[in-house]
Amino acid sequence: MHASIYRPIPIYNTPGDWAAMMVYPYIYSTVGEWIGWVTPRKDVYDVHGYHVGWMTDEPRILKRRIQEGMLARRNPPATPERIRPPATVPLPPMMAELPFEVIDVFDDDHVYLTTLDHGEHKEDMD
Repeated sequence: MHASIYRPIPIYNTPGDWAAMMVYPYIYSTVGEWIGWVTPRKDVYDVHGYHVGWMTDEPRILKRRIQEGMLARRNPPATPERIRPPATVPLPPMMAELPFEVIDVFDDDHVYLTTLDHGEHKEDMD
């Protein structure tokens, strides 16, 4: 395992709970499992390459409540090794209120950011 040149960044949900950790470009759960990735334009994808939403500067992951069409699926980066997340993270910043048409992925739809062996996009074994 090689060390990343990027520092870990905690991702919070709107109420201020720690929801994930980003070590660019990878997004990990709070237990260190890979659950997604982010592009340089701050678009967030799940481990299967499906668009989930976008990363804000706070940081949190948001998406439109009503999706008009689907963005093209992208090939995910190589599967990273599991990380050891920190025992504690800094307190979250104050989060801006969201308009009705935008939702926080970790408040409402966190099922879209799951590990390779879970989630609605996992392929059946049939």
